[in-house]
Amino acid sequence: MARYTGASCRQCRREGMKLFLKGERCHTDKCAIEKRNYAPGQHGQGRKKVSNYGLQLREKQKVKRIYGVLETQFRNLYERADKMPGITGENLLSLLERRLDNVVYRMGLASSRKEARQLVTHGHFTLNGNKVDIPSITVKADDVIAVKENSKTSAKFKALVEANASKVAPKWLDANLEGMSAKVVAMPTREDIDLEIAEHLIVELYSK
Repeated sequence: MARYTGASCRQCRREGMKLFLKGERCHTDKCAIEKRNYAPGQHGQGRKKVSNYGLQLREKQKVKRIYGVLETQFRNLYERADKMPGITGENLLSLLERRLDNVVYRMGLASSRKEARQLVTHGHFTLNGNKVDIPSITVKADDVIAVKENSKTSAKFKALVEANASKVAPKWLDANLEGMSAKVVAMPTREDIDLEIAEHLIVELYSK
């Protein structure tokens, strides 16, 4: 599958904000935004007038990069959200939050969504007791996500539990970090998503 393989920090600089793509590094002074808070490339520091379309496109690109979703996947999620009852933009964010890799990240069992995606792909998690290795699976209410028994003793997960001991999971997840598991107790709402996203711009872009 196609996947962006360039420097993650270039993506943050392009969007002009921290997307937290590299875990703990993003919280230190090594973060590229702290050093070079302008777009990458030869003309990155030049002032440019951005059209309405440009604003809409940048918002879409930003959300894709935050969640690590490809263009076709994102478009399919939008079409799915558009058919759901309620507000399309909020439905889209809810679907993105319910991706398995994002749930693993929200549980505190990965330092970034990219790492969460890798851990899921490598088969370290179960969904309702069954082994799962597809990061894009959408979880639903009452689903239980857990680390496989033979993976719980690994140094990797022990370190993640220790590093994220103070992390608070969103209220739609009943997370047990020590037990390396979580249950989806509700669908995430817009108020549960602590990201600077103007989802209406994405809806306007796709509505053209």
